[in-house]
Amino acid sequence: MNAQTLMIQGTTSDAGKSMLVTALCRWLSRQGIRVAPFKPQNMALNSVVSSNGGEIGRAQAVQAFAASLAPHTDMNPVLLKPNTDKSAQIIIHGHAIANMDACGFHDYKSIALNAVLESHARLAAQYERIIVEGAGSPAEINLRANDIANMGFAEAIDCPVILIADIDRGGVFAHLVGTLALLSESEQARIKGFVINRFRGDMALLQPGLDWLEQYTGKPVLGVLPYFQGLHLEAEDALPQTSDLIAPTQHEYLRIIVPALPRISNHTDFDPLRLHPQVKLQFIGPGEMIPPADLIILPGSKSVRADLEWLRQQGWERVIRRHLRYGGKLIGICGGFQMLGAVIHDPDRLEGEAGSTQGMAFFEMSTTLKPDKLLRNVQGTLVYQSVTVTGYEIHCGVTTFQKSYPPAIYLAEHTDGAMSEDGLIMGSYLHGLFESTEACAALLNWAGLKDNLQLSNYHAVCEAAFNRLADSIEQCLDTKQLYQLLNLQGSSA
Repeated sequence: MNAQTLMIQGTTSDAGKSMLVTALCRWLSRQGIRVAPFKPQNMALNSVVSSNGGEIGRAQAVQAFAASLAPHTDMNPVLLKPNTDKSAQIIIHGHAIANMDACGFHDYKSIALNAVLESHARLAAQYERIIVEGAGSPAEINLRANDIANMGFAEAIDCPVILIADIDRGGVFAHLVGTLALLSESEQARIKGFVINRFRGDMALLQPGLDWLEQYTGKPVLGVLPYFQGLHLEAEDALPQTSDLIAPTQHEYLRIIVPALPRISNHTDFDPLRLHPQVKLQFIGPGEMIPPADLIILPGSKSVRADLEWLRQQGWERVIRRHLRYGGKLIGICGGFQMLGAVIHDPDRLEGEAGSTQGMAFFEMSTTLKPDKLLRNVQGTLVYQSVTVTGYEIHCGVTTFQKSYPPAIYLAEHTDGAMSEDGLIMGSYLHGLFESTEACAALLNWAGLKDNLQLSNYHAVCEAAFNRLADSIEQCLDTKQLYQLLNLQGSSA
């Protein structure tokens, strides 16, 4: 069996796979072991631009940072970005190749497997250990044929698997035993142990269940991870819950609202704001009342024209115009920026039927969606207060201005975005605008927060979370068995 690679699979989506891979990457990296994360196939609208200029899932970039590495396309060779409930953009080795419906991609998986195995082989040649994240559940019977995301990959490279389940959902023993029962005999043998996630309570009350599980399955429970209160780990795709993060202080705070678009992308842009003690950020979903705010942010979108129509149906355009009349501020990021123009053209049917959609016309500009996606990491200067800003661009649109506006950001060789003449509206193609402490403070100041407490560096917050997770591996899991699974018997437990 491949002792260089260890795979983490889950009984359900959001069982804790991403978190455990992140924790193991930091735990091994702290011991001087050259480790890389890997996810054969990811479906997510949160993505980043890798060091080699391709697009991968945000979760794999986070895991790379935990392993003290720069993200690389080999860490996530297949990325699916849904356009609708039935179709997605297919990204192979960092670059979009086509839009496919579910049946089309199912037939394509045998080809995609080659890309997966190529990437894994390259990582195996560079790193001592590889920690792999599965997708969803390996027991999804309808997806078993030609699987490349879970047991299909594990069988192809012959690696051991740890199965993780979320006890906070309830039914954790049924999840584990049921998942195991639905696997083939060879797949069952591949599972070397269980991890239970998000436990809060008295371990003495859980222990009889753990003993039964080990006796019934013949497989060890490698440990029980706690429910991490206040832990910040960027979400793979689902919109985050704000309740676990820092609540606004008794000081003045800024009210920010973000529409939860049906195809919202890169909502991790707003994590630094969610963590800020003087910000109350809310994602507003369909049918919810749109509350008053100091700042409205239109986020990125994978289906800009459809999401713009959704905004109108939900009454956002009327609310935004009223918000601006009363002096509120508005930011559009990437797709949200495109919505601020006069029109969005899609002649090549990249997002659906060919045609054009009228924008909100806050800027005299038009955007044409093009097949070639722009992917790049950038650094520049925020025009407001002249502070450094870093970010990345992921978009298919080419925007043309019919009128000159002050730019939002000065980049090395060009400018980005625009500021309205009245200073109330800002548009930018850059994701990651708020990750720099100084840029975040400047933008919040522009939005109306005058007494900024200067939150500690966002990247330091992420680093603290990585180390907290690594500490939990030491404290809560059987590290001796982990060393054995990773063929690291020479390490001390």
